[in-house]
Amino acid sequence: MSLPLEMLSLHKTVRKHYLSLPKGEECQVTYVWVNEDRENLQSKTRTLYNDPAGIRDIPEWYATAADHTEVTLVPVRMFRDPFTLDPDKLVLCELVKSKDLPTGNNQRSQCVTIMDEVKQFQPLFGMEQEYILFGLDGKHLGWSPDGHQLQEVCGNAVGANKLCGRDISMSHYRACLYAGVKIFGSNAEELYSQWEFQVGTCEGIEMGDHLWMARYILHRVCEDFEVVASLDSKPIKESTFSSGCHVNFSTKEMRSEGGLQYIEEAIRKLSKRHSLHLTVYDAHGGADNIHRLTGLNQEATSQAE
Repeated sequence: MSLPLEMLSLHKTVRKHYLSLPKGEECQVTYVWVNEDRENLQSKTRTLYNDPAGIRDIPEWYATAADHTEVTLVPVRMFRDPFTLDPDKLVLCELVKSKDLPTGNNQRSQCVTIMDEVKQFQPLFGMEQEYILFGLDGKHLGWSPDGHQLQEVCGNAVGANKLCGRDISMSHYRACLYAGVKIFGSNAEELYSQWEFQVGTCEGIEMGDHLWMARYILHRVCEDFEVVASLDSKPIKESTFSSGCHVNFSTKEMRSEGGLQYIEEAIRKLSKRHSLHLTVYDAHGGADNIHRLTGLNQEATSQAE
């Protein structure tokens, strides 16, 4: 149940008072990580007694996994905190069971290995993340009281009768800039409360780090507005529209003179694995998914050969 607007306003006024209190040289560091479902984020905050100059100044910490075992939070990238301001920090972390054993959901370590192997190609990424806003009652913000959506297609339209959520989009944008996230832009999308932000251009593993922190900041901004941002590909079953995140990618050769041949070569290689790449991944698993993905992997291997 969402708070009345006047109550929410009072809460924010009271919060502003407490955040204005002096705190000496202490620095609040919020550790952020992707939890076991590989979809959602978690965080917790601790005090450091000196302003960290870099990621090496952030100590490892601990968290409890879903199976009640203890895992280590290993800091990998540091950002400024746009919610409590300097010198406070947001720190993206990996989850590991030990120094040499990442947890099952920690795919970043695998990605780092791959990016190191191909760094001579200077791979650049740009990610475009769409999201749809919902109220705390679970209803899409574009629905009218009689259950019909106010607007089907608005694109980059302007006007309160064509879109909602601009305050959230712009607040998120500014918070990302303050944090040091490489946010490139933002725009309204097709549904009444559907928006998109772009992150990049980033090289290698930096892309994933900045995208995840941009997502975290989005969820935190939405907390202040008492709404929920869904990153699901199709969160509104009644609608024919979808949402998602797509990737722009190039290598040094693709960006150079005569790069079209390298783009076409990559397309040919990708064409041999379409069935695998186009499969919608279900992070929650299931026997049906295991069977399907096993078959697709075998098919892809056969095609590649």
